[in-house]
Amino acid sequence: MLPAVFIGLLFAYSLVSARLAKTVVTAPIVFTLAGLGMFFIAQPADGRMHAGAFLTLAEIGLVLLLFTDASRTDLRILRNIRELPARLLSVGMLLTILLGALAAKLVFPQLSWWEAGILSAILAPTDAGLGQIIVNSPLVPMRVRQALNVEAGLNDGLSVPFLLFFIAMAGAGEGGAGFARFIGEQLGLGALVGAGIGLTGGWLLNAARRAQWMAESFLQLAVVALPVFCLLFSEPLGASPFIAAFVAGLFVQVRFKHAGKHSVEFTEEWGQIFNLAVFFLFGMIIARESGGFAIAPIIYALLSLTVVRMLPVAVSLIGSGLDKTTIAFMGWFGPRGLASIVLGLVYLEQEKHLPGEQVTRHAVMATVLLSILAHGLSAKPGIRLLAREN
Repeated sequence: MLPAVFIGLLFAYSLVSARLAKTVVTAPIVFTLAGLGMFFIAQPADGRMHAGAFLTLAEIGLVLLLFTDASRTDLRILRNIRELPARLLSVGMLLTILLGALAAKLVFPQLSWWEAGILSAILAPTDAGLGQIIVNSPLVPMRVRQALNVEAGLNDGLSVPFLLFFIAMAGAGEGGAGFARFIGEQLGLGALVGAGIGLTGGWLLNAARRAQWMAESFLQLAVVALPVFCLLFSEPLGASPFIAAFVAGLFVQVRFKHAGKHSVEFTEEWGQIFNLAVFFLFGMIIARESGGFAIAPIIYALLSLTVVRMLPVAVSLIGSGLDKTTIAFMGWFGPRGLASIVLGLVYLEQEKHLPGEQVTRHAVMATVLLSILAHGLSAKPGIRLLAREN
């Protein structure tokens, strides 16, 4: 029943998508709320889904999105604005994790410090999909768009070593040596896998097209196979598939500059289905857990989307030359979505059964739901305000 309902909703949304695009109602809002309503209509038994299957679906959607965003990132512009992403991904991200853990310990005193770190690491990355309206808007300055795009592409992979380290420490596992290994495997190997797949795939695509061996109708599928390769090769190596997918999207342009065009075409036509399916199922999970929600997760969600995100961004951008309005804009538009859902599922897949697992789960769900609504509804007004100020 659920697949039929989802396909029907997808068809109905497609019919009015152009009209809705002129409003503040986004696709994630529609599909999340539809999933939430569907749970109550279909009864709890129809809302069950194996966590592993949900994780796989979410991972596929995320690697496709990250590869697409990276492949359409202008490398020349990126070289000119590299200071901004570096600020956001170093000082900004470390402060976000630290402040997020402090806020978690304040709101949820029953959590250990390591569990507070787990919650903070899950919610540290921003969502490339929910931020697409910002990245695609010509009213937003190019350096701001590209900086937010690169940040969203890399911060989920950067969050993984912190998440796994906090999980290990909360379960009385490995210490500093384990953390160093995680850094090397997740980030270093992820970047190497992505660079190798991007360069090799780009060279093969360019050679096949020049030799006229490849039919134009299969070009799009060949490009999209590259982020899937990242997912398949990263897992056995212990590398981050998200870092690999984003790096592959950057490096494929070196040999095949048209990759961005074809990956965008696929993502807009087919890859979007994965993302919307995740938001639809996420809405159902929210409904299933709604009876156990308290006020504390909502308080933490508000802190996570405001102080925990905006203060570190402001600190990291001191001396960048950006005006206060632009800094506030970049701080606010750090939506939490698909990446946090994936990392939350990664945490549950570890099966550590920590005392704060339910609290963490509810805080993540509350933050992502609030972000879907708040950032979706405020995106267009925020863009217009920024355009007026600049």
